[in-house]
Amino acid sequence: MKKINLLVILTAIVFIGCKEKVVTEEQSMTVIEKAAAQYEHLYHNAISYMDSDRPMPRTIVNGKLHTVGVYDWTSGFHPGSMWNLYGLTNDITWKNRAVAYTQIMDTIQYYEGTHDLGFMIGDSYGNALKYMDKEAYEKVMVQAAKSLVSRFKPKAGVIQSWNSNDRWQCPVIIDNMMNLEMLFEATKISGDSTFYNVAIMHADTTMAKHFREDYSSYHVLDYDTETGKVLKRNTAQGYKDESAWARGQAWGLYGYIVMYRETKDEKYLDQSKNIASFIMNHSNLPEDKIPYWDYDAPVTKDTPRDASAAAITASALFELSTYVEDDLEHAYVDRANTILESLSKEPYLAEIGTNEGFILKHSTGHKPQNSEIDVPLNYADYYFLEALLRQRDMIK
Repeated sequence: MKKINLLVILTAIVFIGCKEKVVTEEQSMTVIEKAAAQYEHLYHNAISYMDSDRPMPRTIVNGKLHTVGVYDWTSGFHPGSMWNLYGLTNDITWKNRAVAYTQIMDTIQYYEGTHDLGFMIGDSYGNALKYMDKEAYEKVMVQAAKSLVSRFKPKAGVIQSWNSNDRWQCPVIIDNMMNLEMLFEATKISGDSTFYNVAIMHADTTMAKHFREDYSSYHVLDYDTETGKVLKRNTAQGYKDESAWARGQAWGLYGYIVMYRETKDEKYLDQSKNIASFIMNHSNLPEDKIPYWDYDAPVTKDTPRDASAAAITASALFELSTYVEDDLEHAYVDRANTILESLSKEPYLAEIGTNEGFILKHSTGHKPQNSEIDVPLNYADYYFLEALLRQRDMIK
């Protein structure tokens, strides 16, 4: 009887020891290692779609990986994340995979049917150019910039976002600030200042007309293309027209930081600092600094968060910290670090081998349409990885 009890005890000790060893190994991994392990899982999960008309993983729908075509606005984030992983790990495997996924975006450079070319081409080919000196990629960037500029309405001073419809004549969304970086890059490559000037005009018009006194922004403005008059101020993805949709505030912050980086015009730096202040000091911001999907949405235990808005904000704040005086620099870095710390653990960071391979959980895509609620999103992962890159580069 004693021998049996001893055997049971020894077996239990071995089992517990093995279990503790497994947990310890995963816990001891860095966030970058965990992210790479997750994307290894995502890569193998999605590779069977690569030769289809829906090669790019975007999210999870009904518990399964959901992929989209290259004309989807999120298509550039998957190759972009692989470029970010290459930057973080220096593992040539990620570079090779990034090249393969980037090159299937080739036809998008000619597409004039969207304003999202900065996301689609900038995050794929634009990131490729950070690691490769390739003239063919430069040509893609310039052509994509030409396609984007085709949507510019000179009398209104804006790049039209969505196409005209029954509701809006010329809708412009705050997200459009994110597409201007590609225009600056195209000017550097080509020497053609047209792209630069369009970016300036769009940013100035948006700054003058899209923002409220507290430096929160509307989501959608409708312009008269002949007079430049604002016809409507609405939302599409926020709680209501007058609310501050969380991801929209992050887009605006990031966009004006880019504007300052590329022009060194102090008005863009001031705008960035004011938007950052709105975000950082909002009374509805949770303790872990991961915002609810809209800063003005009623808060209950079921109100969804938006990890994507948090990741974008963290990445933006790291860059903004490099342009300001000491007190603000420390405040921005501290907040960005806090956001990354929250995203780097439960409940936001997925366990390895789960979440279909996506890194982050708990993002919100389009709450009013009940679309992509409390799910992973490829752009949340992209900006999380970019924020990790910027955090690492600041420590060096």
